[in-house]
Amino acid sequence: MGSRVELFEQIRRDRDREELSIRALAERHGVHRRAVRQALASPLPLPRKRPEGRPAPKLGEYRELIDGWLEADRDAPRKQRHTARRVWERLSEEHGAKVSERAVRKWVAHRRRELGEPPAAMVPLVHDPGVEAEVDWGESIVIRRGRPTKVFIFHMRACHSGGAFAIAFPRETQQAFLEAHVLAFQWFGGVFELIRYDNLKAAVQKVLKGRRRVESDRFVALRSHYLFESSFCLPGKEGAHEKGGVEGEVGRFRRRHLVPLPEVQSLSELNELIAAGCIGDLRRTIRGRQETVGQALSAEMPLLRALPSESFDAREQATPRVDSKALVTVRQNRYSVPVALVGRKVLVKIGAREVEVFSEHHMVARHERLQGNFGVAGKLDHYLELLKRKPGALRNSLPLRQERERGSWPSCFDELWVAIEARYGASEAARQMVDVLLLCRELSPARVELAVRGALAAGVSDGRAVAVLARRSERAEPETIDLEERLASIGGPAPTLDDYDQLLVKEGSR
Repeated sequence: MGSRVELFEQIRRDRDREELSIRALAERHGVHRRAVRQALASPLPLPRKRPEGRPAPKLGEYRELIDGWLEADRDAPRKQRHTARRVWERLSEEHGAKVSERAVRKWVAHRRRELGEPPAAMVPLVHDPGVEAEVDWGESIVIRRGRPTKVFIFHMRACHSGGAFAIAFPRETQQAFLEAHVLAFQWFGGVFELIRYDNLKAAVQKVLKGRRRVESDRFVALRSHYLFESSFCLPGKEGAHEKGGVEGEVGRFRRRHLVPLPEVQSLSELNELIAAGCIGDLRRTIRGRQETVGQALSAEMPLLRALPSESFDAREQATPRVDSKALVTVRQNRYSVPVALVGRKVLVKIGAREVEVFSEHHMVARHERLQGNFGVAGKLDHYLELLKRKPGALRNSLPLRQERERGSWPSCFDELWVAIEARYGASEAARQMVDVLLLCRELSPARVELAVRGALAAGVSDGRAVAVLARRSERAEPETIDLEERLASIGGPAPTLDDYDQLLVKEGSR
């Protein structure tokens, strides 16, 4: 069935071609004669009349009560005034009113207009380049080592260009918040004059009246280091629109780059995917614009405040003592260090994603930061000197199990281990495997893994053969020497055979 405009057109055509009467046209098209007269008078149907608001008889007896509540709200705090839903709930619960929520909403809106309360409205804004940015957090689920894991993604979005930086953390902490700012400023290549925030606990200790806030000392230190201004939105729904750009970016980024759920082995792998997504988004074009996000950001970056000579260090520090198991305790979790440091104090720099351990100003260990309490993170390389003396401990060691869980223990190593054990016994097999691991430290792990695969393919089950193969592959091809180039480099004469030719002439004349 066509539209009413098409019906009017057909009626008008039939009248023009066949000169049918109004009754005949009404019968042919199955409409009332009034519709035929309207079609003959105008090709466009008359606009539909909007029905006047029907009375709500059940609400009538409660209108004065509702009006009283709304009048009293004018003296109440803004955050504690009646909403239309709350009015409906009170009528139902306290007075047993059998009225619809829709009728209550219409009456409340009508009375508020009469009371002079302005409707919720927003003014369209423009943003100058290099001036403002917005920050927000988003939550996402990823598959990490085969298990669904919640991560928290920090977003900073440039208001002018729409360029956005994102990075994932295991938890939404103040330290993650500060570190993310440092990385975001590095990504943008400068600092914005003003950054807008929600009332995040990482930045705000207490919300005061209006826009006033009591800010945390560490956030103030970050702001002082980069010399930007901060602005905080109004609490609740009233302030949601004040940084709508980044809130929309959180959802858009999640739908664009985290669907389907990414499968990763580590947080660093996830952040590599997120970084690639940030770069890829520079090629998109925001609706209503002619240039891409990347082109707008390129024009905006030179207008940002230059980065300070040194980055803000958001890490915390601790000086624990290494225990007898070559572990240091940091925030109720333990991390391994080289066994040579047992009994000594070390400096630990604690980041939101990593923990770094220093001894005598040299970094001796780096671990992905553990979440929760009483966890242990160990690396097999830290215990090799001890395992050299106690090789039997290798099989049941916690670091070996964790290497397997992280996927950094090649399966060919187990094949070699089984083959050596079948030939020499368990004790000798463990000793030779420790030698193979020490070889990974001397050469590259990839080169040693290739040598292990070569030995197994050749039917050789011996760690010493692996060492021979690995070192042989390390040798470079012998360098070919160009004698003329070497002589030229040291200023010597070019080689000739003139003297030899003269000697032949003398021998022939004898």
